Amino acid sequence: MEIWDFDSLKTYIYLLLLLLSISAIWFYAYGIYAAIAFLNHQNPIAPDFHPAITILKPICGLDEQAYENFASFCRQDYPQYQIIFSVRDANDPGIAVVRQIIQDFPELDLQLVISEHTIGNNFKVCNLANAESKAKYSILLLADSDVRVGPDYLRRVIGPMHDPDVGVVTCLYRPLTQGWVANLEGIGISTEYLAGVLVANKLHKIEFALGPTIAIRRTVLEAIGGFSAIADYLADDYQLGYLPAQAGYKVVLSDYVIDHAIATNSFVDLIQRQIRWLLCTRVSRPWGYLGLIFTYGTFTSLLLLITTGGSIFAWAILVITWMMRLFMGWFVAVKVLNDAVAKKLLWLILIRDLISFVLWYYCWVNNTFEWRGRQLKLTKEGKVMPITADAAKVMSI
Repeated sequence: MEIWDFDSLKTYIYLLLLLLSISAIWFYAYGIYAAIAFLNHQNPIAPDFHPAITILKPICGLDEQAYENFASFCRQDYPQYQIIFSVRDANDPGIAVVRQIIQDFPELDLQLVISEHTIGNNFKVCNLANAESKAKYSILLLADSDVRVGPDYLRRVIGPMHDPDVGVVTCLYRPLTQGWVANLEGIGISTEYLAGVLVANKLHKIEFALGPTIAIRRTVLEAIGGFSAIADYLADDYQLGYLPAQAGYKVVLSDYVIDHAIATNSFVDLIQRQIRWLLCTRVSRPWGYLGLIFTYGTFTSLLLLITTGGSIFAWAILVITWMMRLFMGWFVAVKVLNDAVAKKLLWLILIRDLISFVLWYYCWVNNTFEWRGRQLKLTKEGKVMPITADAAKVMSI
């Protein structure tokens, strides 16, 4: 009886792993389909639609090639826009670069805001709120400090807002990397995270935004309660898309792809960033986070091969799964994003997938992470709380 029970358990495990691997194959195939649809669709641009824009650019620390990143926003082929750089610490090394930018582009409306005013535990949102208080125009564009854009960026991103029902526009991005750790992170962004974004956009249109670029109407921001409404949330970019969508506004994924510099230079930093991003997903879309198990075909097909003792059938499933995974990764990263790392180091996808699965499992039980040198804890509502010395003692008991 015990042998029969053990054999039955093995059969159930085989069937489960087979189901998960086949589901992953379907996901990879749909990811290719979604990428093709994205390539074949262009957002309509009204030639005479050029509303004035305020760009909010929060700064914390000095990114690599910061001057060129900032300068790319100052070289826009756009009639009227304002850029507000905001920083919390008066001794932040990024301030000197901003002041140089202001000096080098005197014809533009540039401003630096230095303020420690705090409205919540997410200091990036606090930074944005401090900048927004100086904004002149009715359309805001939030752009991270480590992104670089071309001169047609504003025209392309703002174009969909010609439709008054569009409240938010966001962008895909291609990672710019240096070093093996940054390459490992970048390949995951291009071939896993952004592939998932394309799938979500094709299935039911996205109802979230991506942090590197978010364009939002000021009236929409006010309708959801302003920056104060999201100042304690970890996934502030998700909320800036989700809340407007719930209020009835459209969220559009622009066909413009920006450059995003990845400066991760240690494996520990990579793990910390991945944990933070996975926690964002877990609290923002818990069912979507659970559903990620159906996308980890690299791991489940490998486990199927091991548990079956290397059967021919399991080998066939593994080969098909891995080939589909690599092809989807190549198509999204190379054809859609023009990612230079994926062109040369596509095989890193398989290593990155295994790391991603381990972290996915870990984040089911972990609620703490490090962000910009701060130790934080995530609440069930998706908000962040600083871990004080007393709290750390309690948590260690």
